[in-house]
Amino acid sequence: MSIPKDEDEAFALFDSLQPVEPGAIHGLWRGRGLATGHPLDGVLENLDWYGKRFHPDGRADALLFFWDDRRLIPVDPAGVPLRLGLRFARFGRRPIARNLFSYLIKALRARTTVAALRTQRFRGVASAAMAYDRQPIIDHFRKLDDDRLLGVMSIAGYTRHYFFWLDRVKGQEA
Repeated sequence: MSIPKDEDEAFALFDSLQPVEPGAIHGLWRGRGLATGHPLDGVLENLDWYGKRFHPDGRADALLFFWDDRRLIPVDPAGVPLRLGLRFARFGRRPIARNLFSYLIKALRARTTVAALRTQRFRGVASAAMAYDRQPIIDHFRKLDDDRLLGVMSIAGYTRHYFFWLDRVKGQEA
């Protein structure tokens, strides 16, 4: 499998993969972005993004970040101005953004899960998807194998898509 370099190649890979059931992805997943030219490429990694956690009740911690002494902290993206973040995404890749985020993360900490898992049709295939509660975002998933997923984030009203990999963290099933 070659690593996609742009959105068209990433969608070609995504469309070739098998769907995954929501119940098959419970647990902790380590994430990393797939550079395809999206404005958010490199932003989450700069902010010390860890990944996602899917709970057996169908709820999810959509964004987990490392914090302080390397503890994982779930973040509620409801307080993030999405359009502004996309517009100034270049700033998000700078060291100063990482420093600022280290101070803001406590205020953005989620007190409960912030997304729901469900099956949803995307690009003609029904597969697991995670809908954010208070942002117009849906992450769609396809299976590379039992322990690896390819995800694509779609934002309502925005034509570009952010791609990312998820690797299951062994021994961390929810």
